[in-house]
Amino acid sequence: MSMHKDDLKQRTKLYALRVMRMTQSLPNDQLGWVIGKQVLRSGTSVGANYRAACRARSTAEFIAKLGIVIEEADESAFWLELIIESGMYKKEAIEPLLKETNEIVAIMVSSSNTARKNSKK
Repeated sequence: MSMHKDDLKQRTKLYALRVMRMTQSLPNDQLGWVIGKQVLRSGTSVGANYRAACRARSTAEFIAKLGIVIEEADESAFWLELIIESGMYKKEAIEPLLKETNEIVAIMVSSSNTARKNSKK
């Protein structure tokens, strides 16, 4: 399934909004604030960095910026897993967001691999 860049811009923006909403529901204590800040930073930067990748001036720059998107999305998955495993938030409520995170990682890895292959032609 190939997604258009505008579709992915929208998808990563909606992802950021979902992360923002989830973060607001974390426990209002030191642990909730610390973990919330981490997942909020990485989750919202997925979309921001994807937009930057779309403005890349070369394939090499596009691939490099996609690498940042992949790192941030993977980091978000880590924080979401911690939130689930620590019991800070209902597993059933976070699992769809974690699934979306993993799908975004897979799409971005695939895009990066395609760009790499196409640059070698």
